[in-house]
Amino acid sequence: MKKHIFLFIFCMALMPIFNLMPECLNNAKAIASENKEAVKPVKHVYKIGNGDVLEIHVWKESDLSTETFVRMDGMISLPLLNDLPAAGRTPMQLKEDVEKGLKEFVENSTVTVIVKEPTSQKFYILGEVARTGEYPLIKDLTVLQAFALAGGFTEWASKKEIILLRHEDGKDKIIRVNYKNIVKGKDFSQNILIKADDTIIVP
Repeated sequence: MKKHIFLFIFCMALMPIFNLMPECLNNAKAIASENKEAVKPVKHVYKIGNGDVLEIHVWKESDLSTETFVRMDGMISLPLLNDLPAAGRTPMQLKEDVEKGLKEFVENSTVTVIVKEPTSQKFYILGEVARTGEYPLIKDLTVLQAFALAGGFTEWASKKEIILLRHEDGKDKIIRVNYKNIVKGKDFSQNILIKADDTIIVP
């Protein structure tokens, strides 16, 4: 990218003397393309987790509408349906599950699922940071922002060997993060978004 920026500036300087407009435009397009690649927005869909408090509203059926808690086994209890799996489901998926279960009792039910308290959305930072501990995940948060929440690093932190532990799709993953490469602009891909239950370890 630095190469394209240099060529673009060089072209603009010499453009009045030589006919370098095509070359300048090509480098401008290259810069824009690389910037687009560096920042790729990721759309995250909320998944219900253990400990979340949910409000289940069945339209025109107040006896079936309730506020419920996602237990440690990932289940919720609802009138008529008893236990229903909720953890790992999106609110829309759970809405469809409840509507399907109620077909036997209510014709054309309309269900709304509201996550009233997203208690499950937390992550953890351990090791050589100013404030280790558990943090709420209330918005999209990157690794760099997580370090800022934790008050930054101690003087003994090994910033090139940070580890992020993640449980995903039934498997434990180890993601290595080089903080220095991120802040120097060498590898922005390592500034990943934090997910619920992630554990960051700074050795």
